[in-house]
Amino acid sequence: MTTIEKAQLWLTDTFDQETKKTIQNWIDTNSSELEDSFYKELEFGTGGMRGIMGVGTNRLNKYTLGQATQGLANYLHQQFPNQDIKVAIAYDVRHNSKEFGKMCADVLTANGIKVLLFKEHRPTPELSFTVRDKKCKAGIVLTASHNPPEYNGYKVYWDDGAQIVPPDDEAIIKEVYSVKFDKIKFEGNDDLIEWIGEEQDDVYIDACMQNSLYQNVGRDNLNIVFTSIHGTTYPIIPKALAKAGFKKVDLVREQMIPSGNFPTVDSPNPEEPAALEMAMDLARITNGDIVLGTDPDGDRLGIAVRNLDGEMQLLNGNQTNTILTYYILDQWKKAGKITGKEFIGSTIVTSDIFYDIAKKFGVECKVGLTGFKWIGKMIRDFEGEEKFICGGEESFGFMTGDFVRDKDSCGSILLACEIAAWCKANDSSIFQYMIEIYKDLGLYYEGLVNVVRKGRTGAEEIIQMMKDFRENPPKEIAGSKVAVVKDFQEQTSLNLIDHKKAIMDEIPKSNVLIYYTEDGTKVCVRPSGTEPKIKFYVSVKDQIDNKEEFKEKLTILNQKINQVKDDLKL
Repeated sequence: MTTIEKAQLWLTDTFDQETKKTIQNWIDTNSSELEDSFYKELEFGTGGMRGIMGVGTNRLNKYTLGQATQGLANYLHQQFPNQDIKVAIAYDVRHNSKEFGKMCADVLTANGIKVLLFKEHRPTPELSFTVRDKKCKAGIVLTASHNPPEYNGYKVYWDDGAQIVPPDDEAIIKEVYSVKFDKIKFEGNDDLIEWIGEEQDDVYIDACMQNSLYQNVGRDNLNIVFTSIHGTTYPIIPKALAKAGFKKVDLVREQMIPSGNFPTVDSPNPEEPAALEMAMDLARITNGDIVLGTDPDGDRLGIAVRNLDGEMQLLNGNQTNTILTYYILDQWKKAGKITGKEFIGSTIVTSDIFYDIAKKFGVECKVGLTGFKWIGKMIRDFEGEEKFICGGEESFGFMTGDFVRDKDSCGSILLACEIAAWCKANDSSIFQYMIEIYKDLGLYYEGLVNVVRKGRTGAEEIIQMMKDFRENPPKEIAGSKVAVVKDFQEQTSLNLIDHKKAIMDEIPKSNVLIYYTEDGTKVCVRPSGTEPKIKFYVSVKDQIDNKEEFKEKLTILNQKINQVKDDLKL
């Protein structure tokens, strides 16, 4: 079917007048908007369905979301026949999120499904927690994470509180695409909606404290600066910090106002230093020890601390997760809780230091594909056999315990503040603690390059780039020979030294390549599942004996990362 034929299907009486008027205008004016809005259907990636809001099959709107929710409703009835089905729904601060949330609730209730609907914006991890806490069969959150304001998204969670994974995700997608737009039931039944709010916040915060706090040292003497960057954590994190006994908390007031426009930042992404600039400016005034910021749906967190020169410095995701993981395992070891049947979770694009941390403390490091849904799957797969302790990925996500089955900024922030308070009470700092870990295990450092290619032609370019890297892998990177090529689409690991090929079928197929060089440099290449970009993850390492040589060694590793970029023409 051609693009224009797809668009003409939206000119029937199934669709509202405004939608039909827009499409007809595109057709009459031969607008380029028509092609990009209809050339494909939005797909579920590592973070669910995410896209630009607007008219068309390749846009987030009443009909594409209604189709997804009707398909989910059909699948729920198949999986839980003759049972009372409950679904929890949350939404972030983005434009239309609240309206989309109610619309999804209407479709579910029209299908006889009870809905627990948050009254106001709430973070994604609270939705994950609520699914399990309220014994729901599924959950939905309307969010586009840290994408620009024109985006929104739709993520589905299963009854374990984790994002859907195979086979459920594939089965749901099949149901979704089998739904005709005129078969979507939009006329809801408000009698089947239960509104939830602050009372659920308290239950969630208590669970965060129970799973994230180990020792009460110096909490009343830690100077904290927090910003929600206009996102959903504005009612949650300040309350959690106060309840945990952290008394000196300064808020970036301008950014505690929820807004889908994110007016004070170019991007509401705590991975970017600019997003925390106002918070770091405030920390300079208040003599802050730690700066914390969350993304719009409150699952990711950015942490800035004072470096060896006393300046505020944003930690990257691997650094943050290294500190949190090492500390937790150290506390577990001291408490005698490690029995050899515990594990931590990581992903293939995250730093390999987590293998070293796991080995040091006598636990296993399980690794999955990119996205926290795979860490959630690990927990479910080994529940009752092995105990999950914590998990993280490089994109500023971490979770403590299994009470939340997705990355969780609230529990992670409580843990980070405990570590910072403990360090300060012992005349140290969280930055110095990180260096001590690197002295113990080796200095790992990472860089990320995003190559953006928008639209249909951009998608084709990304496909060609992956094809080229797969068929013509680099022979040398940053002066070191490529020793191993791992192809997760083919599920093979090829040793270029002895030319032996091994099968890697323990991880599902995915369009990802990883190159390892002889000196331990790691380069991972993968298309984003949620954004029009191809990502290059670079990891390099060295040894460090003392904190005095940390800056020099880091400079050398930075230069090496830049050399990798040059060699790959990025």
